[in-house]
Parts: sequence; structure tokens; C-alpha cells
Amino acid sequence: MKSVRVPLSLQQAVMRTMRQKLVQASHFLQETFPEPNVTYRQRGTIAGSARLQGWEIRLNPVLLIENQQAFIDEVLPHELAHLLAYHQFGKVAPHGKEWRFIMETVLKVPANRTHQFSVHSVRNKIFTYCCRCRQHELTIRQHNKILRGKSCYICRQCGEKLILLEQIE
Repeated sequence: MKSVRVPLSLQQAVMRTMRQKLVQASHFLQETFPEPNVTYRQRGTIAGSARLQGWEIRLNPVLLIENQQAFIDEVLPHELAHLLAYHQFGKVAPHGKEWRFIMETVLKVPANRTHQFSVHSVRNKIFTYCCRCRQHELTIRQHNKILRGKSCYICRQCGEKLILLEQIE
């Protein structure tokens, strides 16, 4: 996969917000936190992820470039909250009460579990499968598992096995 270069000004905006949120957390929790390593290697439709043991935040460069400030304001605190919740409380539910506390009370950001950014530019091929009651969109990974005989997907509503209908780009 070809890597996407994030403009320096955008990287600086990310780090500026990261540092502001760390100061905010340090004041509230009366503790100094190290600056996480921020990389731009997240792929697919996921906006970001937190590597807890490595104290690292991975951001999706394409979604960052497309959504800039909204991305920085939403995704960065979301991932930082995962790191801070792990640091403060240990292993907890990914979007549980501890994470929500860090998001809403400490970082003063709405605790949204998922982003609402358009993912059209980063979405892989989708394969349409159907059952008795509706159509289902499966990823290329799910489709390939079916082709290799490693998986069989069943509709949760009608219980019928999914059958390939067509491919969407």
C-alpha cells in the first residue's frame, strides 16, 4: 500500500492539540503523562487506534487530511483517552465508564465511540451478499474467507446462509 504524506502543518496541529489535552489531563489528574508516539499508519475506515502497551496513537492519514480540524478535535482525544484510561485504571472495557470519564470529565470532549466521517475514499471493495430478508455488505476479507471455505456467514435476523449477489466498487 502506498503511504500518504501528512502535511507538516497538519502534523503540527495534531501535536499542538495532543500537548494541550495532555496538560489538561495532567492538571485534572495531578500527574504528568509522557507524550505518546503519534504515527500516521492507520488504514481502512478506522480513524485511529491506541496501542496501550506501546503508548502510541495511530492516525489514518487520509481521513485526517480530508477532515482536518474535526478529525483532530474528535479522534485525537478519543485515542488519547484510551491511553489515559489504561494508565489510570489498567485494563478496562474499551469504551467503558473509565474511558467515558476521561473523555467527558477530564478532556471535556463528547464520548463518541465511532466517527461520522465519510469513508468513501478509504473503503475497500464491498461484496453484496443476500439472504431471505435483506442484503448484506461484506468486506473483501470476509468474501475471501468464504471463497477459501474458512467462513460461512449467517444472517442474524432470518438465520439463512448469505449468498453472493454482486460486487460494488
